[in-house]
Amino acid sequence: MRVVSGIQPTGNLHLGNYLGAIRNWVRMQDEMDADSECLFFLADLHAISMSHEPAELRRATLEMAAALVACGIDPDRSILFNQAQVPQHAELQWLLNGTARMGWLNRMTQWKDKAGKNREGASVALFTYPVLQAADVLVHQATHVPVGDDQKQHLELARDIAQKFNNDFCTEDAPLFTLPEPITPPDAARIMSLRDGSKKMSKSDPSDMSRINLSDDPDEVMKKVKKAKTDPESLPSERDGLEGRAEALNLVTIYAALTDRSVDDVLAEHGGQGFGAFKPALGEVLIETLRPISARFNQLLEDREALDAILARGAARARDRAAPTLAATYEALGLVRG
Repeated sequence: MRVVSGIQPTGNLHLGNYLGAIRNWVRMQDEMDADSECLFFLADLHAISMSHEPAELRRATLEMAAALVACGIDPDRSILFNQAQVPQHAELQWLLNGTARMGWLNRMTQWKDKAGKNREGASVALFTYPVLQAADVLVHQATHVPVGDDQKQHLELARDIAQKFNNDFCTEDAPLFTLPEPITPPDAARIMSLRDGSKKMSKSDPSDMSRINLSDDPDEVMKKVKKAKTDPESLPSERDGLEGRAEALNLVTIYAALTDRSVDDVLAEHGGQGFGAFKPALGEVLIETLRPISARFNQLLEDREALDAILARGAARARDRAAPTLAATYEALGLVRG
C-alpha cells in the first residue's frame, strides 16, 4: 500500500487546517504497516496556477513543512517533500498532456469555480493542473489517495488518464500505471470562524481574533476563546438544541474534535452550562493540545537549515521512487533519451 497526498502551502496555519486535514495524515502514517508507506508533499507547483508573491510562496512552503512535522508527520517514517524538488511530477504532467482530453478538463468543477466568468484570463496552469494532480499520484504508483468530496472528480480523472495511457501504449498484461483507489478519511471537523459561525475559519479573515493559529501562545489561545462570539443561552443537553446557534455549535464541535468525542457526548457533560464556564474548559483543552505543536512549530521555523534538510531528504527519496515510472513512460511513448 502506497498512499500519496498533497496540500497547497498556505501561510498562517490555524486550527481548521489541523483538524480538517493534517491530523488525518498523521493518523494514516501511524496506521501504516512495515510494507506500506505514505508520501506527503507540499504542492508548490500547483500554487503558481494562481497569482502569487514568490517570497510569500517560499515562506509559506517552509511554514507548512514546519507545521506538518510539528503536528506529527515523521520524516523518518513518511516521505515529506515539496513538488519543486521532484521534477518528475512536472515532466510526467507534460507527457500525460498527450493523453488527457480537453473535454475531460472542461468538465472539472474546480476549474469552473476558480476561473469564474473570466476563463479567457485564467492561466493555462489553472486549466491543466488536474493533469499535474494525476501525475502527482501516478508517478509514485500510488495505490491509495485520500480524497474529500471536492477531490473525487480529480481522482476519477487521474484514473481515466492512467487507464487510457495503459490501453494506448501498454500491453494488457503489462500496464504501466497503477489505478489508485480512493481513501475516504474520517469525517473531518468543519471548523468555523470564532467571530462568525457561518464562515469557515480562514487565514484570509482580516481579524486575527477569528482563528486559533498554530503559533499562538497559551495566553492568546485563551483570550481568543473567551472573546469568541456566542449567544446568551446555556448549552443544551442534546444536539437538536444547537439548531440555529452556529457559534455555539462551532465551539462544541471544536471541543469534540480535540477530545475525540461526539458532539452529543460533549453536550451530555456540559449541557446546562453557560459559556462563562464552557469557554475556559475549551481553552484549556486547546492549550494542552496545541502547546507541543506550537512549541515545535516555532522551533522549526527558527531553524531554516533543519527544515531545508527535511525537505531535501524527502525529495531525494521521492525522486528515487518516481524515476523508474518516468523512464518507463518515456519508453512507452517512443521518446529517445540519452
